[in-house]
Amino acid sequence: MVPPRLIRRLVLAPLVFVIALAFVLLSPFLALLALVFGLARTRTEPEPERRLRALRLIGFALVWFVAEAVVLVMLLGLWLISGFGGRLRTEPYQSRHYAVMRWFLDTLYRGAARTYGLRVEVEEPDEDRSSGPRLPVIVLSRHAGPGDSFLLVRQLLTVYGRRPRVVMKAALQYDPGVDIVGNRLPNAFIRHRSAGDNTREIERLARGLDQDAALVIFPEGGNWTPHRWRRGIRRLENRGRGDLAERARRMPNLLPPRPGGTLAAVKARPDADVIFVAHAGLDMILSVADVWRRFPVDQVIRARWWRVPAAEVPRGDGEEWLFGWWERIDAWISENRPAVAAPRTDQDPG
Repeated sequence: MVPPRLIRRLVLAPLVFVIALAFVLLSPFLALLALVFGLARTRTEPEPERRLRALRLIGFALVWFVAEAVVLVMLLGLWLISGFGGRLRTEPYQSRHYAVMRWFLDTLYRGAARTYGLRVEVEEPDEDRSSGPRLPVIVLSRHAGPGDSFLLVRQLLTVYGRRPRVVMKAALQYDPGVDIVGNRLPNAFIRHRSAGDNTREIERLARGLDQDAALVIFPEGGNWTPHRWRRGIRRLENRGRGDLAERARRMPNLLPPRPGGTLAAVKARPDADVIFVAHAGLDMILSVADVWRRFPVDQVIRARWWRVPAAEVPRGDGEEWLFGWWERIDAWISENRPAVAAPRTDQDPG
C-alpha cells in the first residue's frame, strides 16, 4: 500500500535531502573507512575489484542521492514557474520534465560507468534512426535486476529521442523523483488486484502515443525469482494451458509473460510497431543484498532489440505470438549471459 501523495511529498521527498547531505558530509570519512577495510581484505579477497566494492558502492550512492536531490529542486522550480502546477500538462513543461529525466538517467549512467566500469552495448534495429517518418512504438522488455528499466528508458530518451510512457509498479512511488516525474508525465502505476483498471490505464497510454512516443511494458510483471517462475507455471496450468506451461518450463531465464496489458496496448494502437528487448548482465541482482555482494565490475551489459512492423503484429489472440518471442529472448539470454552471471537454479516447479 503506497502512502497518500501528501505524505510522500512531506516525508519521503525531504528524506532524500537529509540522506544526500549526510553522504556529502560523511563521504570523505566513509571513503577512507572503505579503503582501509578493502585493503584489510587482501588475503580473503584476492580480486582487487571485490576488495573495493564498499568504496564503489559509496561512490555510486553519493552520485544517486545528490542527483536525486538536484532533480527534486528542478521539479519544485518547474512547479513554481508553471503557476503552482497550473501549466504542468502543457507541451513546454512536459518537454522540460523529459529533459530532467534525461539528465538524471545520464548522470546515473556516467556514475555507474566511473564507479563500477559499467558499459552497455546494444544491437538495435536501424529503422528507428532513419530519416524517414517515425511511427509510435510499443516496447516489450524482459525484467531482471534493479537497473534494467533505467537503462532501457535512458536508451529511448538519449539515443532514440523518444518520449517513453512506462508501465511500472505502484511501489516505485516510494522514490520521490520517480513519484513526481511519473505522475506529471503520461505513465501508469500498476496496482495488484486491479487488473481491469490497469488494463484501461495501458489502453489510455497506448491511444495517446504520437510519432515520438514509446510505450514501455514489462510483460513478466516483475524480476525473475525461483518462486515467481514456479508460480507463473502453476498459473498457466490452472488456466488449462498445459502447453504454455510446458514451454515456460523450457525458459529458465524468464517468467511466463502476462499477455493482458501487452495485447490491450497492441489492440489500442494497431498502427504501432512492436520492439522486443533482451539484455544480459544484471541477471544475478535479485535483491538489495545482491547489489552489495554481486554487482558486476568492468562488465559489458549486452542488449538486443528486435523490431516487428505493425503489419506483422497479430490482431487476434496474440498469446502464442508473445510466447514465441519470449522463447527467442530466452535463447538469446542463454547465449549472451556473461560468465560471471549466476546460473538459474531451483527450477523444478513442483
